[in-house]
Amino acid sequence: MFSTFEKIKELAKRRGISLQKVSEDLGFSVNYLYTLKEKKPKSDRLQEIADYFNVSTDYLLGRTDNPAIATDDQTPPDDIDEIIENAMMFDGKPLTDDDKRAIRGIIAGYMSSKER
Repeated sequence: MFSTFEKIKELAKRRGISLQKVSEDLGFSVNYLYTLKEKKPKSDRLQEIADYFNVSTDYLLGRTDNPAIATDDQTPPDDIDEIIENAMMFDGKPLTDDDKRAIRGIIAGYMSSKER
């Protein structure tokens, strides 16, 4: 299981920003994020980090591999492009543009065969 620190480090890397930049943006001390190698953050700090990266606190704590935030509106999107834009790989990483094109092609092929 990954530590909270490792999750934050990976999220920062995906955004192309340093941990120092994350700390500065959140108003944390320079070394605060590194202390999370050994301990869990307090709930208020955890929430700030989750909000910053737009992920769930459960994802940061390693309780789920799904970074999506649960919402009260659980109605599924009805637009295929919206579904694809919100889709994630099984490992929780965003889909590449090539992946999205492939998925659109698969769906379009399925829908056209269904219309016949």
